[in-house]
Amino acid sequence: MPLTDGFADPSLDAQRCFRAVLEAMSRPGRVQHLDAGSAEPPVPLGPAAGAVLLTLADADTPVWIDDASAPAADWLRFHAGCPLVAAAGDAQFALACGTMPGFDSLAQGTEEAPQDSATLVLQVASLARGPTLRLTGPGIETAHMLRVDGLPPGFVAAWARNAALFPRGVDVILCAGASLAALPRTVRIEESA
Repeated sequence: MPLTDGFADPSLDAQRCFRAVLEAMSRPGRVQHLDAGSAEPPVPLGPAAGAVLLTLADADTPVWIDDASAPAADWLRFHAGCPLVAAAGDAQFALACGTMPGFDSLAQGTEEAPQDSATLVLQVASLARGPTLRLTGPGIETAHMLRVDGLPPGFVAAWARNAALFPRGVDVILCAGASLAALPRTVRIEESA
């Protein structure tokens, strides 16, 4: 199966995506939209998840994906040059296109080096519909509502355990189509009625 295209203009496309990820991390839950035509990752990898990994992963960045046999593995190795690891706990970036790994199976960092924790790139069905989450914490003036369709069962409870590890813990980048939103480990999440 031939590889689909990576970024059309690697330098400019990566800069645009990096700015979107920075904006998403500094404003948790705010949906950022990427140019969907900039990369064409293979199924099941969506445009935003593919762009995030092309931007943040490189030859020194171990990546774990939930289906290493998928065409996405070859695409990532070729376009990002990143090594793929068999154990989620060995990765700096974990990609979940289907089944999300438990936060406790990912690198949590240490008290002395919290930056050594993993970032989970989690594909969801939508960032415009679905159950509403109420987000509070740094980067949010009072509260922000984020609708997410496709979070795994028990995500909010698992997130509370993850956030309690601060300064350790996992950050999450939610991706749906060409859109993304970030959940830094400092944010608190409640299910909203």
